Amino acid sequence: MENITNPRRRATFEGGREAAGPSWKESLARAVRDPAELIEILRLDESLLDEARKAAELFPLVVPREFIERMRPGDPADPLLRQVLPLGPELEEAPGGRSDPLEETEFLRAPGLLKKYDGRALLIAAGTCAVNCRYCFRREYPYGETPVGMKAWEPAFRMLKADESIREIILSGGDPLVLTDGSLSRLVEELDRIPHLRRLRIHSRLPIVIPRRVTDRLLRTLRTSRLTPIVVVHTNHPAELDTATGDALRRFINAGIPVLNQAVLLRGVNDAEDALAELSERLIDLGAIPYYLHQLDPVSGSRHFHVPVRRGLELIAALRRRLPGYAVPRYVQEIPGEPHKSDLTGQLFPGPKTEN
Repeated sequence: MENITNPRRRATFEGGREAAGPSWKESLARAVRDPAELIEILRLDESLLDEARKAAELFPLVVPREFIERMRPGDPADPLLRQVLPLGPELEEAPGGRSDPLEETEFLRAPGLLKKYDGRALLIAAGTCAVNCRYCFRREYPYGETPVGMKAWEPAFRMLKADESIREIILSGGDPLVLTDGSLSRLVEELDRIPHLRRLRIHSRLPIVIPRRVTDRLLRTLRTSRLTPIVVVHTNHPAELDTATGDALRRFINAGIPVLNQAVLLRGVNDAEDALAELSERLIDLGAIPYYLHQLDPVSGSRHFHVPVRRGLELIAALRRRLPGYAVPRYVQEIPGEPHKSDLTGQLFPGPKTEN
């Protein structure tokens, strides 16, 4: 695995402040969207190109250059590349693959607002991401029908105000941090005005793939909100956590904002004890919590990433032997209609049998 503290990488932050360089918006605009360019940059075999182009027609390629810099040139099995490179197996129909694997359209309470669990609601704050992960459970979500912007969100705000049982609002997408700092600030100010809301949770991959997104204004918006902020990032492999990314996560933590990590168990990416153990230890060293390890949601085109639950349980058992308890993520699966995520680690220690 590539050294995650490679000195050739230019740090994104200096002394806890933003350093000079291209803005995160410029980095987003410069992201690679052509499979041929990605293959050329990484000096991969051109035989990958035909299927990559076909798969990208179903789900576009988007990957920031900062993320590409952490990949091993010439290695089609690189764990970071595998997450973003369109592949032929995406074109195959696999048993159980679904366009809406979590049946989220059943939980819409207003345009763009989902309520799946008690006390929480989720706002689709953006319809795009900084990186298109090939296993994304929302890769076929109807973002074109989802409103974005203060006026378009008014029905969602009305629903949130009317339901006093909702104490936490989750901003998701897409990726909510593709919103500008000004747009995000206005959204948070509106949520601040809903008296029964207590917490604001932001789910984002941007601090990982474009660390410069953690701006002074973003931190100020979160620090000054009446709502308690929590940031949940998505990292699957320790090679994603280079120096700049670590600095970005520390900026949240130094500002008093908790950072949790969610990973997805992926074949060929992190289905190995060493990779998961190093990921957890690196997160802990940065002050972030390894929160969840998700069993892959069965979205169409992702079957080649599937890892059997039995293997996942073996990996969790190995992590329990190797790491302190606080560094072992909960191995979970989301089952549509259930009142909470299912904790698969319970299968390691089944309770006593009872007769009905």
